[in-house]
Amino acid sequence: MTRLKGSDLLALGFMTFALFLGAGNIIFPPSAGMAAGEHLGSAALGFLLTGVGLPLLTIVALARVGGGMALLTAPLGRRAGVLFAVAVYLAIGPLFATPRTAVVSFEMGVAPFTGNSGTPLLVYSLAYFAAVLFLSLNPGRLVDRIGKFITPVLLAGLLVLGGAALFAPAGSVGEAAEAYRSAPFVQGFLQGYLTMDTLGALVFGIVIATAIRDRGVSERGLITRYSVIAGLIAALGLSLVYLALFYLGATSQGIAGEAQNGVQILTAYVQHSFGTTGSLLLALVITLACLTTAVGLLTACGEFFSDLLPVSYRTVVVAFGLFSLVVANQGLTQLISVSVPVLVGLYPLAIVLVALSLFDGLWLSPRRIFVPVMLVALIFGLVDALGAAGFKQWVPALFAELPLAEHGLGWLVPVLGTLLVVAIVDRLLGEPQSVTA
Repeated sequence: MTRLKGSDLLALGFMTFALFLGAGNIIFPPSAGMAAGEHLGSAALGFLLTGVGLPLLTIVALARVGGGMALLTAPLGRRAGVLFAVAVYLAIGPLFATPRTAVVSFEMGVAPFTGNSGTPLLVYSLAYFAAVLFLSLNPGRLVDRIGKFITPVLLAGLLVLGGAALFAPAGSVGEAAEAYRSAPFVQGFLQGYLTMDTLGALVFGIVIATAIRDRGVSERGLITRYSVIAGLIAALGLSLVYLALFYLGATSQGIAGEAQNGVQILTAYVQHSFGTTGSLLLALVITLACLTTAVGLLTACGEFFSDLLPVSYRTVVVAFGLFSLVVANQGLTQLISVSVPVLVGLYPLAIVLVALSLFDGLWLSPRRIFVPVMLVALIFGLVDALGAAGFKQWVPALFAELPLAEHGLGWLVPVLGTLLVVAIVDRLLGEPQSVTA
């Protein structure tokens, strides 16, 4: 029976950390920290619960069933499960998230030096996706290439940036914005929720499990244990990065008080603290963070669609890589405007699926629970998607009056209510029923 050594486990954890740490994870915390001001602690705690806690729980849920989303969605039936999985993989893969990693890393790390025109973006994205394809075409070496080589460089850059933020802040902690004065924890919670790393965790579960199997581990119990350990290492790393960047934002009001987003805050800080060298450091950190995330997304899509369709892993990876290259050159603004409604619609489904899976021991018949609760989550997810797409006039006024609806969490109370009802019905009906496709 093959077991992983401590160094292999650490490399696996580093790989998992790098897969999750994209540009969004670096630019959200500074803006939330600046807005939180003196309520930094409460806001950061809320952010960690949803920005780190939910993805970690997703990894645990996937590890318990072997790493694949198909097993997680089994109580829904094969057709519904496949449809949900395809939607998640396409959204977090070639349609939106993968090309976005290229565009965001270009705009943050390269455009300040080359300008923001189409030609530099094309040249950069060609080189970027060439590197992504090189790393993705041999998924068995992801731990070696990312966990042992790329991640240490990324961590070194983050340590310099985080260390400077903690020991050489740009100023003192500023005042809280209006929204954070009354409910800083809730605001931080919502900011972490919007990182959408739970969707990423649904995709990365199979990558982590495959990386473990490729090291010679075949026993299911060990795969589960090592997946959870990798998730814990990644969660610790993400938490430290988030806390440092929260503090960076909270102490940067004096130099970036007019900043509209985390990109501007980070840019102002590195220029203030390091000058041009800081801009180069930020470019390195952002590029590596986006590159590793893109590799994880493309690898996961290759694993999933090569199992689903009669095509090889290499064919899927190359096709999706080229498609992502084309989409990336449409520009960030258009890409985000299309992607946000889709991701907002999928997120309630992902959270509910993970939660129901973690508590599967409570259900006599998982299908009785999963189908109605997920159906309610789907309805409210579609409502949120319409609102995010700018079609609020199509949504009945009743939805806007639900608790937490103004924060995009209007689905929560109806889902919990439905869960309570179907859980009671499940107990009353008694004998477990077999899950059918």
